[in-house]
Amino acid sequence: QVQLVESGGGLVQAGGSLRLSCAVSGSIASINAMGWYRQGPGKQRELVAIVTSGGSTNYADSVKGRFTISRDNAKNTVFLQMNSLKPEDTAVYYCNADLIRIYPFVQAYWGQGTQVTVSS
Repeated sequence: QVQLVESGGGLVQAGGSLRLSCAVSGSIASINAMGWYRQGPGKQRELVAIVTSGGSTNYADSVKGRFTISRDNAKNTVFLQMNSLKPEDTAVYYCNADLIRIYPFVQAYWGQGTQVTVSS
């Protein structure tokens, strides 16, 4: 069974930093894109950042210059370094990965979510 396990959320003051991690475990053949999404109170889930298997990245405009996504392919782990945090970054952050368990079928998997709260 495939699992995405997130860690690193918490409470931080505005201007502070947090680092989220998401590790993929289980029987998989390969991982395509990995990303982070978030859902704030009363809002829809939105893309925060994504990184391809080749290392190309893309960010939401609201986090460009403050957040950095990276991945460790050897450990099937994706990270999100969040700096200069703002109260509007408060949300539940979800890890996402496009996994191949049996070629050529790609399926999206989600983590359980981790709460990030930024106080003003």
